Amino acid sequence: MKKSVIYKIDSLYRDDFRITGYTFGEGEKALCIVGSIRGNEIQQIYTCSRMIQTLKKLEVDGMIAKGKQILVIPACNPYSINIEKRFWPTDNTDINRMFPGYALGETTQRIAAGIFDVVKEYKNGIQLASFYMPGEFMPHVRMMTTGFENTELAKKFGLPYIVLRNTRPYDTTTLNYNWQIWETNAFSLYTTGTYNIDREGAEKGRQAMLNFMINEGILLGDETENVVSSTISDEELISVRAAKAGLFERYVKTGRFVQKGELMARVLDPYDGEVRHVVHAPESGVVFFAYNQPMTYANTAVFKLIPEDKTV
Repeated sequence: MKKSVIYKIDSLYRDDFRITGYTFGEGEKALCIVGSIRGNEIQQIYTCSRMIQTLKKLEVDGMIAKGKQILVIPACNPYSINIEKRFWPTDNTDINRMFPGYALGETTQRIAAGIFDVVKEYKNGIQLASFYMPGEFMPHVRMMTTGFENTELAKKFGLPYIVLRNTRPYDTTTLNYNWQIWETNAFSLYTTGTYNIDREGAEKGRQAMLNFMINEGILLGDETENVVSSTISDEELISVRAAKAGLFERYVKTGRFVQKGELMARVLDPYDGEVRHVVHAPESGVVFFAYNQPMTYANTAVFKLIPEDKTV
């Protein structure tokens, strides 16, 4: 393992800003794994740390294929992590809306450029992503429909679901989109939560990445058991919304199959506990996403369901 600083900004008032990478093996730049880009993505850092520990042992045991190189970048925004702020501390800009970056631009543009100059050289890229809403997902692979997406390759993660999402204008400045445009096979891997550590979710993410590396010949070992992955469009997911604001009392977890009409949650008046709204399943299906905050606003999507005919 080689530990190195892949990008640095000198600081006048505190420790220098550094992005650290961990390289395993040598030769073809086969895979880059990027963890936290936002300051609240603690689960993503944790998952990367587990992968680094695994790759250290595999490298010692000679299990990295000859002529293959793997790079793991656990965190791209340590300043924000230190103060528990999701975006860049000084101007609240999002590094993952600055790619491919601009080396002479604003600070976050320069950071994005410094990261992308390194990661664009890799054949495959995995970003441990987070959702814009607080909640938990079933572990899955997500891809943008840029014309370069490869769902057959995504099946090598061995996860039950692959989600395709139509590209929106603001997506053109994300890491995933630019990776694809620069001809990297890019995947967003979702491992349950964001801010809180989930050991089981991190293990599923770690195992999915190992499956991909074995099936792609980056790691030595027998090909993993083929899992029938279902590909679903983001637009096919059923959003279940809370009609009222209040305390959010949840009854179902991700991965649970619910029947049409089944009780999923209640929204309570924060002061007197009266039931303001009851959330029932509008259709039968699998709970793919579940909101996990103690309070909800009106018209918030508190669940996303995979329709029954799309379940694995």
